[in-house]
Amino acid sequence: MQTVLRLLAALAATAVLIAAPAALAQEAKPKAAAAKSEAKGKDIFPQAYFDFMLKQRTAQGQPDSPELRASIRDELNTRELVVREAKKQGIDKSPGMKAEMDLTAQTVLVRTFVADYVKAHPVSDAAMHAEYDKIKSQMGDKEYKVRHILVENEADAKEIIAALQKGEKFEKLAERSKDTGSKANGGDLDWNAPSNFVKPFSDAMVALPKGKFTTVPVQTQFGWHVIEVDDIRDAKIPSFDEVKPQLAQRMQAQVVDSYLKDLRAKNGY
Repeated sequence: MQTVLRLLAALAATAVLIAAPAALAQEAKPKAAAAKSEAKGKDIFPQAYFDFMLKQRTAQGQPDSPELRASIRDELNTRELVVREAKKQGIDKSPGMKAEMDLTAQTVLVRTFVADYVKAHPVSDAAMHAEYDKIKSQMGDKEYKVRHILVENEADAKEIIAALQKGEKFEKLAERSKDTGSKANGGDLDWNAPSNFVKPFSDAMVALPKGKFTTVPVQTQFGWHVIEVDDIRDAKIPSFDEVKPQLAQRMQAQVVDSYLKDLRAKNGY
């Protein structure tokens, strides 16, 4: 049962499914053929498959041990037997199978190419610091605990402002908001930097003193807003070291995306 579970788990993982490149597949033919004459209990998989999977598992943190090696052999032998049965039934010739196998092979090549490209085009600390400073300046040095009521037209917004000026509670009037995400919480949008909002909204928010609401409706592409600032505090901006891993990942993705755009453009796509 454990053998079956390990096999199914392995087949569910893309990294394992695509672990054997074309060169290994070519090597498998003579060895698999020779395996037919081998005695029962002998390994029936190419040694290169074993070496690759052992390297992969140890790289993932599993210690190289007799138990790990036995587990890999067991899995590879079972795989080979299942593949042989599948071929006997002609599954490898079924419609769409070749396309799926070809796309899986493509995935290996694309993944390896992108990893090599990223390694050859690393994002420098200087570039990450510059991006960090840019984001930091966009965020500003203040955060705002803000509420809003979003309505369809200016007249409705003016009606809500008039009600607020007469002393009605913002939280109660927020029941009229078409922003379903905040209306149940009295229009509360929690703490935010100005950069989190579209410019007309953030400009109006920043201009408000603590505890005040807009006396003129604010229009954005979402509709008409009435905004209230509950509180203001100094922004809690994480340090460069705290965000460096996420920043590096994002900027590396941008490097790859830029390369792919150039590649498509050069080939007329």
